[in-house]
Amino acid sequence: MSKPCAPQKPVRNSLIDDAKACLRKHDVGTKYSHLSYNKCSILLPLLAKEGKLHLLFTLRSEKLRRSPGEVCFPGGKSEPADKDDIATALREAQEEVGLHPHQVEVVCRLVPYLIDRDTLITPVVGFIDHNFQAQPNPDEVKAVFLVPLDYFLSPRVYHQHHVTRHGHHFVGHHFVYTNPEDDVTYHIRAITARFAVLVALIILRKKPTFEVEFNLNDLISSSEESFLKLYKNATSKL
Repeated sequence: MSKPCAPQKPVRNSLIDDAKACLRKHDVGTKYSHLSYNKCSILLPLLAKEGKLHLLFTLRSEKLRRSPGEVCFPGGKSEPADKDDIATALREAQEEVGLHPHQVEVVCRLVPYLIDRDTLITPVVGFIDHNFQAQPNPDEVKAVFLVPLDYFLSPRVYHQHHVTRHGHHFVGHHFVYTNPEDDVTYHIRAITARFAVLVALIILRKKPTFEVEFNLNDLISSSEESFLKLYKNATSKL
C-alpha cells in the first residue's frame, strides 16, 4: 500500500516565502506618495493553491458607470479617512469582496501608473489567507476568480497591441482565460494585465512568451522609466 502524501503546508510556505523575498526587492514604499494627483489604489491579492501561486481578480458589475463588466483587481479611489495607499486598497477590497484587512499580509507597493493625465494608481501586493471565501458586493462585483500566476508569462490565448501615449511607445496585453472550475471565459487587459505581468515577472523570474516593455534584468528601473515618461508629459501640459 502506498504511503499517504506529505502535507502541502511546507511547500506552500516555501513558495510564499520565496515570492515575498522577490517582491520586497521591488518595494517603492512611499516614494511617490507625495505627488498631487487624484489617487487610486488596487490590491493585487496573491495566494498559494495546489502548489502554485494565483492572483485573485474581480469582474465588475454591469451596473457600474465606470468600466462595467471589465476584469480588474479590487481597488478604487482614496478617501479622506484613508491613512495611505495601503489603507485605500484594503478598504476597497473589503467593500468589494469581503476581504478583511487581517486576512491580508501586505508585502510591497510597486511603481504606480498614471492614467487620464491626473489619476495615479498605486498597486499594493499582498498575500491573502488561503482559506478566504469571497463575498462579492453585488452592487460592484459580478464574479471573483483566480488565475495561476504563470499564465501571465505563458498564456494559452493572448493578444498584443502597441500603443503610443503622449509620444511614448507602450505594449498592451490582452489575456483570454477560461476558468476550469466553471468554464467561464474572462478577458484581462489594459492596466490590470500590465500589473499582472509585472508581478509574474518579479516572482517567477522567467522570460515571457511575448514581448514586454520592461527590462527583464532591471524591472524596477524600467517600471519607473515608463511612469516618468507619462509623469513628465502630464506635468508639462499643466
